[in-house]
Amino acid sequence: QVQLVESGGGLVQPGESLRLSCAASGFTFSSSAMSWYRQFPGKERTLLARISADGSSTVIDDSVKGRFTVSRDNAKNTLSLQMNSLKPDDTAVYFCKVVVLGLPHFGQGTQVTVSS
Repeated sequence: QVQLVESGGGLVQPGESLRLSCAASGFTFSSSAMSWYRQFPGKERTLLARISADGSSTVIDDSVKGRFTVSRDNAKNTLSLQMNSLKPDDTAVYFCKVVVLGLPHFGQGTQVTVSS
């Protein structure tokens, strides 16, 4: 059973940083590309970042390029998203995602709120 559990969200002030984590189980993590999505209130989830199975290749959405970094630790089955210089516009729920046997799986999400 695929399980993805996000953590690390919270309330921060503009300009601060957060590191999100996604603990994965129930599939071969080291063989799976992983993604981060975010969802603004009233909107659909949108792709934010993607990382290859071995971590050698990443794609970051232009809206956060230079501020956000995606990484993974295949020994710990953990996906991470380092978010720096946060802005109020980054306020959203953040999800990790994996596709296993053609089916997408999302975690429950973690709320990030950026406000002074």
